[in-house]
Amino acid sequence: MLITMRHEMKNRYRVFRRGWGTFYCEDLATKKQESLKTRDKDEAYRLVAARNETEEAPAFSLHLARVYWKAGDPAAAKRTWQHVMVEIPKLKQAETQERWLTAIKDKALDSIRNLVVLETQAEHFLKVLENGSVSTNIYLRRIHNFALDMSWLPWPVLPKKRWPAIKFKEKRGITLAEHQAIVAREVNPERKAFYQLAWHLGAAQSDLAALEAENIDWEHHVISFARRKTGSIALMRFDEELAALLRSLPVSGPLFPYLRTVRAGDRATEFHQRCVGLNIKGVTLHSYRYAWAERAKTAGYPERFAQEALGHNSKAVHRAYARMAKVELPSLGEYERQRKAFTEGKLADPGAQSVHAQR
Repeated sequence: MLITMRHEMKNRYRVFRRGWGTFYCEDLATKKQESLKTRDKDEAYRLVAARNETEEAPAFSLHLARVYWKAGDPAAAKRTWQHVMVEIPKLKQAETQERWLTAIKDKALDSIRNLVVLETQAEHFLKVLENGSVSTNIYLRRIHNFALDMSWLPWPVLPKKRWPAIKFKEKRGITLAEHQAIVAREVNPERKAFYQLAWHLGAAQSDLAALEAENIDWEHHVISFARRKTGSIALMRFDEELAALLRSLPVSGPLFPYLRTVRAGDRATEFHQRCVGLNIKGVTLHSYRYAWAERAKTAGYPERFAQEALGHNSKAVHRAYARMAKVELPSLGEYERQRKAFTEGKLADPGAQSVHAQR
């Protein structure tokens, strides 16, 4: 049994009820039908009337939705994007909080600071993105998503597919020649040791600066520390070359007493100044992580080991092992000789086996 309810010809949607009592909606343009999931006649008509109103006057419907949203959240009428941006850093800690405090000062965000969140249109965000940088794109997305998660926005200002793609500048690892030039010119012994340790460990600069003598296990030749960004534990064995460097550092307390008190941005600026003085371009302190990963790939170091060393979420590892570093494979004859020497105990370093494992 099919009972059809009267509708006006100008409406795009109509209501009807099937024999078992459930009301349905039909799109007269596409002939698509869907259940309204109700047996209440008044509710069914209200639902379809709302669809027809949206179809005929979308701007009015949008305004009406905002009115209802403000009624449910009285603060929504005055909540601006500046309020959203101020709230986010409160939930962060340490350097992440500092990065947020710097990010929300972005001048490209000035055009929406005093804009009421519920009155934001897509063109407002597009203007910010047009005037901003890659960093603006990244942080505006996070600000927008935070507002959605807090139910301060009823729907996205920009759909996911309409956000401009994030395009980072090409990054590279620092070369051995560049590293040696920087170290050779550095007159401050603490900074010199810091750059040398960065070359050997590839750890994040904040983790390096926070290292203490107690992080060194001399009996097993292992450095261990908790990564500040993720909290995961890093365990890295060191060789004699690195051991000689570590012996030149304090035997107790912080390894870098001054550098650990300096903000990450200031350490980066100091390093940049040294690069400028040597005409080295495209390199930052983070380039030591990329260099470590590229060296590991080139040496045939298994990717799982590199992930343990730099962290499983390290972009440096993913980038190096995906495409950047080149591996020069030995000839088959040379490899066979190395393999034989290793199995007979004549070859102490199983480097050939690492290449084999990686490939």
